[in-house]
Amino acid sequence: MQDLENVKIEARAELKYARISARKVKIVADLIRRKKVDEALAIIKFTPKASSVIIEKLLKSAIANAENNHHMTRGNLVVSEIYANQGPTLKRIRPAAKGSAVRIRKRTCHITIILREEQK
Repeated sequence: MQDLENVKIEARAELKYARISARKVKIVADLIRRKKVDEALAIIKFTPKASSVIIEKLLKSAIANAENNHHMTRGNLVVSEIYANQGPTLKRIRPAAKGSAVRIRKRTCHITIILREEQK
């Protein structure tokens, strides 16, 4: 029964097959890791990167999951984990000089955000 006290409830949100490379997402993800939720939203709002729009929407979804599904309070929420893993790559072909072709790789990624309640 003592193990039940150590169990931490977490709320998560995942976005799969996002049409942006994981490398670009990781830049913004590193900015908000281990930050309070309201501070993380403020940082994302003023970060001029393409992935900040995607991460903002995903973070709001994770907050909604925490409040509605797990009955957590928004003031105590912290972004405990955020990571972007590489998804499948869409391969396209572009014509090049002398009748040859060049491969274009359109990369995708899977983004995961995990929120936990910070104990005061």
